[in-house]
Amino acid sequence: MSAATMTAPAKALPGEGRIGLRANLRHIGALVRRNALQIKQDPESMFDAVLMPIIFSLLFVYVFGGAVAAGNRGAYINYFIPGMMAMGGLNIAMSVGTGVNDDFQKGVMDRFRTMPIARSSVLIAKLIVETGRMLVSTLILLAMGFLMGFDLKTGPLELIAAVALGLLFGSSLTWIFMLLGLSMKTPQAVQGIGMLVIMPLQFGSSIFAPTKTMPGWLQSFTDYNPLSQLADAARALTSGDGAIAHPVTVCLAWAVGITVLTAPLAVAKFRNKTS
Repeated sequence: MSAATMTAPAKALPGEGRIGLRANLRHIGALVRRNALQIKQDPESMFDAVLMPIIFSLLFVYVFGGAVAAGNRGAYINYFIPGMMAMGGLNIAMSVGTGVNDDFQKGVMDRFRTMPIARSSVLIAKLIVETGRMLVSTLILLAMGFLMGFDLKTGPLELIAAVALGLLFGSSLTWIFMLLGLSMKTPQAVQGIGMLVIMPLQFGSSIFAPTKTMPGWLQSFTDYNPLSQLADAARALTSGDGAIAHPVTVCLAWAVGITVLTAPLAVAKFRNKTS
């Protein structure tokens, strides 16, 4: 063996080494396009984003709305639609976790990890596409709300702010469920654990009904529930009533905190996952 051969540096494995920002953005763009094309080829994957806001709007407004609002469904629509803007991101985020887990079971993620791309680009691309699905779901929800009589008492800028806040918070939740999808062994386990998380957060909040009739211990939980803060912020932005600064600030703090905590964990888990 020659000296040149002995001193030659080892060839880097795919995905190792520092990847520049421009290359990283290019990889993210290519993966976003791939994920979007997958949705185009499989339109059934959009059923949850399209149908859930329609079904929930009809179900809660016309089945429970009269009872909750003492027969005044119009008032309940104005209460419920902003609340649903807080819930949409949570449901879609859970589906991301099952999808990531299923991709690992099929070997899709293993193929990505053999490519010379940043590990974070795979998860960021999925996050971007799922945020787009959240936007579609929110727009359908608003369309249903206006058809049923939702009264926007502020203006388009406040409505856009409410939508943007919901998307930001929903995106932070996506990191939690991607981490969960990378940690559980099966998609069924992800879905089961996800439901255990979602149900208390959804119904132990101000999304569907005011919290003043709840027991004291449950009201204490709803006060700290970020979904309550998000729903209250959306209502304040669309109705002009109530404080805006406090719930918006709390939601932003939750979104940033969740992302800072779970995004690095999800990327590390993706890099090191073996099965």
